[in-house]
Amino acid sequence: MKKWLMTILLSLVVFSLAACSDDSDSTSGDSGEEDSTSENSGNEEETSSDSGETVALDFWIFGSTGYQELVDEYMEENPNVEITINEGEMNDMHNNLFTSISAGSGAPDIAQIEISQVEKFLEASDQFYNLNDYGANDVSGNFLDWKWAQAQNVDGSFQIGLPTDIGPTTMFYRTDVMEEAGLPTDREELAAEIDTWDAYYEAAKTVKAETGKFIADTPKLVFNALRDQQEQQYFNKDNELIIEETVKEAYDYTTKMIQEGLVGQNELWTPEWGTAMAEGTYATLPGAPGWMVANVKGNAPDASGLWDIASIPEGAGNWGGSFLTIPAESEYPQEAFDFISWLTAPEQQLRSFEIAGLFPSTPDVYENEEFLATTDEYFSGAPTAQIFAEAAQAVETVHMGVNYAVVDTELSTALTNVAVDGADPQDEWDAAVERINSQLERQ
Repeated sequence: MKKWLMTILLSLVVFSLAACSDDSDSTSGDSGEEDSTSENSGNEEETSSDSGETVALDFWIFGSTGYQELVDEYMEENPNVEITINEGEMNDMHNNLFTSISAGSGAPDIAQIEISQVEKFLEASDQFYNLNDYGANDVSGNFLDWKWAQAQNVDGSFQIGLPTDIGPTTMFYRTDVMEEAGLPTDREELAAEIDTWDAYYEAAKTVKAETGKFIADTPKLVFNALRDQQEQQYFNKDNELIIEETVKEAYDYTTKMIQEGLVGQNELWTPEWGTAMAEGTYATLPGAPGWMVANVKGNAPDASGLWDIASIPEGAGNWGGSFLTIPAESEYPQEAFDFISWLTAPEQQLRSFEIAGLFPSTPDVYENEEFLATTDEYFSGAPTAQIFAEAAQAVETVHMGVNYAVVDTELSTALTNVAVDGADPQDEWDAAVERINSQLERQ
């Protein structure tokens, strides 16, 4: 941790300039606030709400959350609370947040942290309030067990954040491609037909033979889908690298399909990936979470009715989701907690789903009849809420590790080299492992 903080502090000037750039309304905290430390956690004193004092809370977020409408509603119900949302790009927001807490200045009162970053910030837990001291245990029953566990330390004594959305995985598919390949187009029949990864491989060969198209357009989605179903992924709870035992099989499966011409070579989020989605040059998006619905609609606006959603082979995983945390600099931890506990309660998570499509981490919502009745005509009338709710309840708790992003980046590079350059899969795996170990040694 000391080495890590020293590295971050050496980069402080660069990151500080980024936080104060022309995009000043993106996650720029008030560096003039009086510093506070986590020693304030659990202090029992009159809150500003009780005294009638106006409480100003700075709230850093990323992505399309739709939170402004809910924030406005909360402020109307609590006129002494003023909440300012600062929205930025995900990586910039996390970098600026870590820079701020390392310097002890400039952090917000509330910060959204994405799941892949939580372990990193738990390493700096002394720079955050322990939400257990403010009532987190009282609301823990609102959330899926696996989601709650992602934001706490190993023994559960420190809770860094309250859960927001999740990304349970399914399989999006093109009905026209399936029909052309002679495979089922009905979602339940297709799920029964492709119920294992061996069956997915056989379906890929059928799609290729009958249509000349790929089963999936990018190797990363195939790998991700398999990875996210593992009980352990890149690290064990002692933060030891265990990829040879856990995800090498997923890597080998994916590279085999690449070499046999069953999976395309486009990278996620590229224009080529979006174009292929619109043109229907492949059959499935395996391991697709609920938030990817917006990506498909955005990339393929004219393909309504040609997409559908089925369960993924061999059980769901989770890709994405966030937590709301309270950095220790905040002068108003109780008021901040009162707000985030309200915002993440089942009623507001249902509203977030309705406003912005954020899938709830509160299983009480899954029993709501209106929620379960949600369908999407773009996806052939699929009961999207029900499909994702069933997937969410099948997810297991996974320890991600503080250096999750390091490993994921290098394995993605290896897959890309195999797909695009025709590189040897084992050579690329060995090179990726060497790069990963080199980076871990410097942490």
